[in-house]
Amino acid sequence: MAPSALLVHAPMTPEVGLRPWAEDDLSLMERLLGDPRMTEHLGGPGSAEQIRRRLDGYLAADGTDGRMFVIVAGEGREPAGSIGYWGHEWQGETVWETGWSVLPEFQGQGIATRAAALIGRLAAAERRHRSLHAFPSIDNGPSDAVCRNAGFTLLGSHSFEYPKGHVMQCNDWAITLDPAVATPGP
Repeated sequence: MAPSALLVHAPMTPEVGLRPWAEDDLSLMERLLGDPRMTEHLGGPGSAEQIRRRLDGYLAADGTDGRMFVIVAGEGREPAGSIGYWGHEWQGETVWETGWSVLPEFQGQGIATRAAALIGRLAAAERRHRSLHAFPSIDNGPSDAVCRNAGFTLLGSHSFEYPKGHVMQCNDWAITLDPAVATPGP
């Protein structure tokens, strides 16, 4: 059974919180990564094997290089999506990178924006990297809006290969977490 306690809570309506991924979240992962509409800005849907591997990776992660969460929303704490942060080498330093995905029935309610703000606080609390970056596709207006509304600053656009073999243009949005934090090298 999925953990029911919220790790972090953002006071607004609908309520938004984060919890760890659980074994019985496979159907959520399938909806997030197996649906062409949900993955149109990420190179398309994953296979059943890729989706299972992704969930297994989230379950096995020990938090040393970031964390992934299920976004929960509403009084019933229904699974609404996924968000996390992880280490990423970017322009000569290690930064936190973040990304999210919210199910269609929860979109347009500010849930991703509040989850991104929560992730910013969690990443800052680690005091490991100076900044948190998001790299949405330049064609992904809703994710650009999430970044803007969550307090990120647009730094420019860049080409990325994601997934492997698929090159895409992405915007670089960033939040300075703590300029005094020394960023460890690779």
